[in-house]
Amino acid sequence: MEERSISTPPLTTPPLIVTVRSTDAVGIVAAVTAAVARAGGNIVDLAQHSDEAQRAFGCRIEVTGLLERNVLDEALVELEATGLQCRTFDASARPKLALLCSRQLHCASDLLARIDLGELSCEVVAIVSDHLDAAVLARRYELPFHHLPVEADRSDQEQALGACLDGLGPDLVVPARYMRILPATLTERYEQAMINVHHSFLPAFIGANPYRRAHERGVKMVGATAHYVTAELDAGPIITQDVTPVTHAHDVADLVRLGADIERKVLARAVRLHLEHRIMVFGNKTCVFD
Repeated sequence: MEERSISTPPLTTPPLIVTVRSTDAVGIVAAVTAAVARAGGNIVDLAQHSDEAQRAFGCRIEVTGLLERNVLDEALVELEATGLQCRTFDASARPKLALLCSRQLHCASDLLARIDLGELSCEVVAIVSDHLDAAVLARRYELPFHHLPVEADRSDQEQALGACLDGLGPDLVVPARYMRILPATLTERYEQAMINVHHSFLPAFIGANPYRRAHERGVKMVGATAHYVTAELDAGPIITQDVTPVTHAHDVADLVRLGADIERKVLARAVRLHLEHRIMVFGNKTCVFD
């Protein structure tokens, strides 16, 4: 029986992330991991999921080692000819992020602080707002600030926002409590590349004033939801959610304060998951490899 030599590969930076999507079938993981091995890669993390309802498969692989990228790229092209959708990402890359906000700045402030501390690996290209309140954040972090007020015709502002984003060229757009319904022309342009935080545990209390409506309903917990934005209000694929308990003794202001903490946390987590290519969308659901 022929013996095989297995050696510990030297680590290189940056590591590579490989994602694969396809119709579910036997042998997908074996084929992809064999391609990585032939290219000299060492798999340090692999997560996979099969969605039985849609017969869909997805996996995320982290690779280090002395990779021969041309060998890997050629092997992945061959696999794509069999129906697999393969993508590779440099794990050390810093995607461009555009931050949208209005007057409530707690989520935007939190994201900027986390990015500044190195908790989120991205480059903020600008803060865009329909009010001037966020200008102080732009000055604090030395970022470009684009003020796009809403005048009599809302569509003018929406067109200006689209033109602004076109000029910035972000990889990810984050409406951090932007508080405006975005037109389909924008949401479709940034499909699965625009993350919103909604201040309720969706699908409950969709739309405006969810904390007041939650208080009137007498809920025993409040929550927040981070989701990809679609043309349908607060109905995009949910990425992450969290809740905190409340009691009859809490008034609306208490619910708003408690909810704000949850909003910060779920939005930051969703952004991190997206930046690390840990999210796959199956229909209107997400698979999160975390």
